[in-house]
Amino acid sequence: MSESDAAALFHSHSFLGTGHERSERRTWAVIGLCTAMMIAEIVGGLLYGSIALVADGLHMSTHAGALMLAALAYTYSRRHADDPRFSFGTGKLGDLAGFTSAIILAMIALLIGYEAVSRIFVPVAIHFSEAIPIAVLGLVVNLASAWLLGGGHDHGHARGDAHGHHHHDHEHDHGHDHGHDHGHAHHQAAHIARDNNMRAAVVHVLADAAVSVLVILGLVLARAFGWLWMDPVVGIVGAVVIASWSYGLIRDTGAILLDMNPDRALAARLRGIVEADGDTIADLHLWRLGPGHLGAILCVATRHARAPDHYRTRLAGITSLSHLTVEVHRIEAST
Repeated sequence: MSESDAAALFHSHSFLGTGHERSERRTWAVIGLCTAMMIAEIVGGLLYGSIALVADGLHMSTHAGALMLAALAYTYSRRHADDPRFSFGTGKLGDLAGFTSAIILAMIALLIGYEAVSRIFVPVAIHFSEAIPIAVLGLVVNLASAWLLGGGHDHGHARGDAHGHHHHDHEHDHGHDHGHDHGHAHHQAAHIARDNNMRAAVVHVLADAAVSVLVILGLVLARAFGWLWMDPVVGIVGAVVIASWSYGLIRDTGAILLDMNPDRALAARLRGIVEADGDTIADLHLWRLGPGHLGAILCVATRHARAPDHYRTRLAGITSLSHLTVEVHRIEAST
């Protein structure tokens, strides 16, 4: 083995998504906006004797806390991207944060639903002159937050640099290819490249915005027609909407954390490429390493004298495979 071949064995396991640092900066900016809003509401509420304003400020603190989780996940995964303790890097930390945020969202939905149902049976006096402006202000802050986060949300693909390494014992081979898999369907590529940490942050903001819209609608109708029951009814609707978004996040991030096959069509394509020359894939594992990065382990049974590099070359077109391990077993021809 030459020195250049030996050097190729040492490689980075950094599988962070495109625009990671930009998303990190935008998330911290939104936290700053929410914190300023929270302080202004609590201080203003205490100065002017508005319990509704204080309550909304405390609600904003939970909002900022959820975004803090996303920001810390970005920061930690970036700082420890090359930490050897993480076998496949820190690319999945965002999915872990997204899963946690989804659980928080589910709890918020339950609390809103419980409070809304309670108010149907035991109506609470509504101070419209305070409640409506606060709801409008909350909506403005959430729309501004969504705009900030949206500017940092990258719908793009995996990184465009190319990096490879080989293992020349003719039994195992590890390959690195970074970039967008142009041969794959666009929606599947976008799913692979999706940043679930940013997605969770955006869902938090949009859920809050949706609730603000519903609250404004309920309050305006209650004030105009005396329909006090509208306020708790829109609360129930909001709880259902948040719960459905939470379920989608839990389902998608949970699948990634459990290393489920992220793309059956891509797995079938990979199998078809390898088996086109009469070889057989005896075992195949495909999982997501981070936004835009997939890992794969192949166990190939062949009657030909083929090294792992042969299969790595054939699979080079699937460039979303950022970490590829090939194991080759030679089948002796029966006499």
